[in-house]
Amino acid sequence: MACQQWNRTCHAAMPLRLRAPPPPPPRRPPPRSSSVESQLFHTAVSVSTIQQQREEDPAAESRCYAALLQRSAAASDPRLASSLHAALLKPGLLASDQFLSNHLLIAYFRALPRLRRHGLRLLDEMPRRNAVSWAAAIAGLTQGGRPREALALFRRMRREGCPPSEFALVSALNASSFVGGTHELQLYALVVRLGFQSNVFLVNAFLTAMVRHGKLADAVRLFEWACLTDIVSWNTLLTGFARHSRVDMWNLWLRMVREGAGADGFSFSTVLSGLTADADMASGLQVHGQLVKSGFGEDVCVSNSLVEMYMKNRALESGTRAFTEMPRRDVVSWTEMAAGWLHCGEPTKAIRVLGPMMLDGIMPNNYTFATAANACAILTSLREGSKVHGYVIKLGESSDVGVNNALIDMYAKCGSASSAHKVFESMRQRPVISWTAMIMGFSRNGQAREAVQVFDDMILEGVAPNQVTFLCVLSACSQGGFVEEGWIYFTAMTDKFGVEPGEDHYACMVDLLGKAGHIEEAEELISRMPFRPGVLVWQALLSASQLHGDEAAAKRAADHALALEKEDPSTYLLLSRTLAGRHNWDGAGRLRGLMGDREVMKLPGSTWLQSTPESNQACTA
Repeated sequence: MACQQWNRTCHAAMPLRLRAPPPPPPRRPPPRSSSVESQLFHTAVSVSTIQQQREEDPAAESRCYAALLQRSAAASDPRLASSLHAALLKPGLLASDQFLSNHLLIAYFRALPRLRRHGLRLLDEMPRRNAVSWAAAIAGLTQGGRPREALALFRRMRREGCPPSEFALVSALNASSFVGGTHELQLYALVVRLGFQSNVFLVNAFLTAMVRHGKLADAVRLFEWACLTDIVSWNTLLTGFARHSRVDMWNLWLRMVREGAGADGFSFSTVLSGLTADADMASGLQVHGQLVKSGFGEDVCVSNSLVEMYMKNRALESGTRAFTEMPRRDVVSWTEMAAGWLHCGEPTKAIRVLGPMMLDGIMPNNYTFATAANACAILTSLREGSKVHGYVIKLGESSDVGVNNALIDMYAKCGSASSAHKVFESMRQRPVISWTAMIMGFSRNGQAREAVQVFDDMILEGVAPNQVTFLCVLSACSQGGFVEEGWIYFTAMTDKFGVEPGEDHYACMVDLLGKAGHIEEAEELISRMPFRPGVLVWQALLSASQLHGDEAAAKRAADHALALEKEDPSTYLLLSRTLAGRHNWDGAGRLRGLMGDREVMKLPGSTWLQSTPESNQACTA
């Protein structure tokens, strides 16, 4: 079989035991700047030694170069591969030794992505190419994130008459999993035609391709019909169900337990993460018990998934216990704990994770900082938020888009729009979510003109706004009373950007027109809505009518709103205030009495206090 041929070839590529070479002449000690520089130095010494022994043992030269190329491939350093390539060109070994050419090909494809073009050039220049050469190039392109080129190279291999090995087919199937179409079906048909369908690695690669394309029914059929499956097959199907069907994932897990499939750490991590989506505490406890029996509880990835499962189910005590019992914690562990506290409504404890985390020798990553910034935003704590920002700058994470977006949102919610804008201006890359966060930040702090200006700058820079962006800028127009600009943006949604306005956008426009005193125009806009207006739209009109004392329009809006939602206290209160403003005390009293008859309760207001130990004062929000 081709797989056996590949194994024999790889076995032959292992360096043989050589006689001890004579000691090299004294050399300058390797530089201490980095391990890569040290490897380059030792490679140069080795090449010099090989060249000195060439006349004594010509056969050993090829084996020694193969060993150096293996070292280069393991280090994934482009300079090692390039220096060895230059050394091999001088004696002309590449032209005559396909064994070395294949090793150099592997070294290039494992180096930096920009050097993979050298690997393709080497493949083209090879006088002879065997199955190992093609398989190494196809695998390198697939692992380098270039699946289309990998498939094109596979087709070229077949056109040139080289029969595909099982290794090349596995790489091609992996590449097809990242590309749309029916490539995986065509490849597996070739697998069957060549008689490789009993190869479990090919079955798993095909299974992965179908799962990634969402073809779960076909994946299940292949799994049931396969001659041979292993734990990777089970895990692949389990991952697909975890993404698309929690019920099917749980049923497959129970089947794995019944049939003794031998779940590993990946299996436990997958099923625990899948259970967090539906907050299934009972199933999570069952898996935890099976995890304790299996012995995989010390796996850090499994423990992280266990903590996530408990925290997403709001089981704070169990989640904290699972975290403290972990024998080893990484940055994901601490970040999961911070995100869990935040999810459970404990932002103060989420921020406090940073200190012990760094004392434990674990440096926060982008997700940790984003979580901490979100916690500060909920607390509206500018002091703590500034500390988080300081850590971000100190640890060099200030270029991450997600962290900067979280900082913009935090500063805006803490009332410092100027600080949010400084973060925004410092960003080298600003996707639409960054622009939207900045527009929302200015709008939230009453700086409507600045918000509109940011939106205009975004359009000038060629960034296409989305539905949320338009909602933010229309809200800013409503706050600033910019009727003309609001109409321009609302019209441009469909005409220029193809964004269909939703109920929230119409509610913003009704609020904008109503606050400006254009009650009739607002009612006309409602009548032209392409769908039935909801409560939000009618309450916007009702609020505007109250502001301008238009009792008739207020009653019409209240009638429509109450017809949709009779238990919403906002409608009753807005209409009652409108009637009271017109000195219609009897009508306002009857409306209050109607609220009592229908048991509609006004939601009480709330205030929270944040103690500041340094000054022994309290902040009110």
